Amino acid sequence: MLELTPKEIVAELDKYIIGQYKAKRMVAIALRNRYRRNLLPEDIREEIVPKNILMMGPTGVGKTEIARRLAKLVKAPFIKVEATKFTEVGYVGRDVESIVRDLVEASIHMVKEERMAGVSNTAKQAAEERLVELLMPKDQKQKEKTPASFPFALFAPQNSGSAPEKTETAEEASMRESTRGAIRMQLKNGLLEDQMVEIEVEDKPNAGADMSAMGIDLNMNDMLGGILPKKMKIRKVTVSEARRILEQEEADKLIDRDDVNGEALKRAERDGIVFIDEIDKIAGRQSGGNPDVSREGVQRDILPIVEGSTVNTKYGPVKTDHMLFIAAGAFHIAKVEDLIPELQGRFPIRVELDSLTAEDFQKILKDTENAQTKQYAALLATEGVRVVYTDDGIKAIADFAFEANENSENLGARRLHGIMEELFEDVSFDAEKYVGELKIDGQFVEQRLLHQFDVAALKRFVL
Repeated sequence: MLELTPKEIVAELDKYIIGQYKAKRMVAIALRNRYRRNLLPEDIREEIVPKNILMMGPTGVGKTEIARRLAKLVKAPFIKVEATKFTEVGYVGRDVESIVRDLVEASIHMVKEERMAGVSNTAKQAAEERLVELLMPKDQKQKEKTPASFPFALFAPQNSGSAPEKTETAEEASMRESTRGAIRMQLKNGLLEDQMVEIEVEDKPNAGADMSAMGIDLNMNDMLGGILPKKMKIRKVTVSEARRILEQEEADKLIDRDDVNGEALKRAERDGIVFIDEIDKIAGRQSGGNPDVSREGVQRDILPIVEGSTVNTKYGPVKTDHMLFIAAGAFHIAKVEDLIPELQGRFPIRVELDSLTAEDFQKILKDTENAQTKQYAALLATEGVRVVYTDDGIKAIADFAFEANENSENLGARRLHGIMEELFEDVSFDAEKYVGELKIDGQFVEQRLLHQFDVAALKRFVL
């Protein structure tokens, strides 16, 4: 885990999320406490459980982004789930234990990527040699004897009385190495990238995809310990695509799967972060005077996962005791008190996020690393349009976004997606007319938005 102080964590989050200092402070403390816990003796460490966080606030103010950036910052396994996608046991839909299985898969992917990055140089060299062999002329490829399949190889004739096989002469060997060197040089200079080659790849049928979608881990080869032979097929691809496939295959051979799985399970248990969105949608305990079985049932099914339990996955059992759960919801209609008391108790830290002001919108447009203004400028730069924003232009965009939220549904920062698309619609459609410098000032913004500005129309751009 990255050793960042709470102040450093907040400073990193400030690059992407404007305002919401209280929420950033709470998640920074929760993250630092994990680091502190790892430094304690094992007997004390096991007693300290993470303090789960409940974020309350309107859409688009940064709830999901805070959790996502937090996980990315410390390279922790992270998944985002929507509470409304789950149903009570016995009903059609995903069961809550799939949350843990998905987190483990995310952890496996993360550790595998790290391990493969560590062997990338070796894998690239091996893949390059395989490419050279694939590109060799057929008459110069070394002929390999294909062994008979077991058990028939036991009874295959040893060919003791036949004439000895013809061996390669020194001249042929020299010619073959010369050809390999020429091909290797052409590959290095990128001259063969579009040439087609045939490679043998594993045929992975999509059987069981529907099972996986329902949260059922079904893999017959895993269940049988991998004793079934892999089904292969021939693919015709370009050299550049073949290189990517072969590098992946070679890297897979170099990493220890058992080591990857073991490390991934530890990370999921120790550092995993689960973000449960729309938890307010399952908060109602009564509907029309009758118990709402589905809503309360989902809460009761989620409770053991959040409290701490052991979930069986295809990689082994996983304990959820020390995973950090961050729940979020708008809570416009339902209240936190509508959640069952046991679930409320598992989220002791509650943070209310503020609605965005016009000044917040200006900072979002100017100061964040992933600002919409920077994105549109980068996109149009590919067409030779150099976009320059003035201060009054930024203010005008922010004012339009703020007014739209005030007079219609409050979409938070997501409102900017619709505003910016309206603003650059003509430029994006007919970019060649705007080649050169394009100044986005207050007048330009008003000309584009004032006569087109329609709150109902902007709703089409809700993400």
